[in-house]
Amino acid sequence: MTIFRCRFQSIVTGLSVLALALTATSAASRADDWPQWMGPQRDGIWRETDTVTSIPADGLPVRWRATVRGGYSGPAVADGRVYITDYVRQEGELSNDPRSRTGLAGRERVLCLDATTGLMLWQHEYECPYSISYASGPRCTPTVDDGRVYVVGAEGNLLCLNTADGKLLWEKNFKRDYEAQTPLWGFCGHPLIVDDLLICLVGGEGSVAVAFDRVTGIERWRACSASEQGYCPPTLITVSGQQQLLIWDADKINSLVPATGELLWSTALKPSYGMSIMAPQVGRLDGQQVLFASGIGRVGALFALNQDRPEATVIWRGEPKSAVYCANSTPFIDGDTLYGCDCHTGMLTAVDLASGERLWETTAATTGSDRPAKHGTGFLVRQPAAEGGFLTWIFTETGDLLLTRLTREAYEERGRAHLLEPTNECFGRPVVWSHPAFADRCCFVRNDEELICVSLAELRPQD
Repeated sequence: MTIFRCRFQSIVTGLSVLALALTATSAASRADDWPQWMGPQRDGIWRETDTVTSIPADGLPVRWRATVRGGYSGPAVADGRVYITDYVRQEGELSNDPRSRTGLAGRERVLCLDATTGLMLWQHEYECPYSISYASGPRCTPTVDDGRVYVVGAEGNLLCLNTADGKLLWEKNFKRDYEAQTPLWGFCGHPLIVDDLLICLVGGEGSVAVAFDRVTGIERWRACSASEQGYCPPTLITVSGQQQLLIWDADKINSLVPATGELLWSTALKPSYGMSIMAPQVGRLDGQQVLFASGIGRVGALFALNQDRPEATVIWRGEPKSAVYCANSTPFIDGDTLYGCDCHTGMLTAVDLASGERLWETTAATTGSDRPAKHGTGFLVRQPAAEGGFLTWIFTETGDLLLTRLTREAYEERGRAHLLEPTNECFGRPVVWSHPAFADRCCFVRNDEELICVSLAELRPQD
């Protein structure tokens, strides 16, 4: 295991002086961070101001580009730094067969870059043979908290690194330490910080979910068994003022006490191929708190969350032509409407929350094709709008960034810009499947070759 630190030895050059000045300016005026998957509150909302309200026809300005290697993991942005993981393949041929595993030899890396300039600050790497399907690289977005960055690799390597210099503080190996089997599509559960705990989707008997002391790495509790651990990230919700930790494994949704791992309730929801992926979403329906989750195989349901005791009961289950069945992209609930990308049709779909009835659907926000395509993907991030409600940023699998307004009645675009080439493949079509980060009035997004930073700052006359 080696650690490489890039030192600014060329600091005497004009470029480096400028870079440092820009970094200082950025630190003084920095706005919203994106320190983990789905943002600061893990709810897919970007609470930023003074950004564009439409995308100009001539596109968006790219602030910088940095070379990276393969991976599905999204970037995290915190305190003026960008964290991303990738995979440097050394042996083996990449083949995206959804039915079998690809054997590769290579190194997983954690990269830290300056958020203003894209300059490399440090990297940490380790040897990591792969035996997974769709094996281009890691899946999990890093989680940054209190001077530490936590990463989970595709083969179950959990690392805690110092954000200042990339020094390894502690590590775990899910296969070695918990006898967990690597899922067919790799370990995918983005790690979650709850108070002094780091909660991970692990696997193995009695350890589908494991909580570690976030500072020392010592195990604090373990919970749940299942046929497979699935792919869904640990999810925190609040019901009647009390926190519940949701762990959706391949068979069921479990609600746990975050501090202890004690089981509160469990309800069956078993998608095909063990593909519990999206984070369950909470909303309100006629004053009642509700929970939605769905997956491949047209398996999905809306549950009522009991306000007096920990319990979830089914309101409705999806039918073949109702609801929305989500995989790569987590949906959201806005008022009485559910929006998500259906993994069977490949369309962005609006659904009536009360009944599950589909209101409209479109491929404009996913594949751009004129026909359905399995697992058509667009990553959805909302932003409060000046006129009220939300605008929705969508990063499509074709590498386009869209600004939209989604309502029960219609899908409305307010411009799009092509940011990246899709460098991966799914069912014979080119795709880029990586969740973007929004921070410092910018969008940060990657493919298998580069990480870019695109300005979304509102242009003013003096600019």
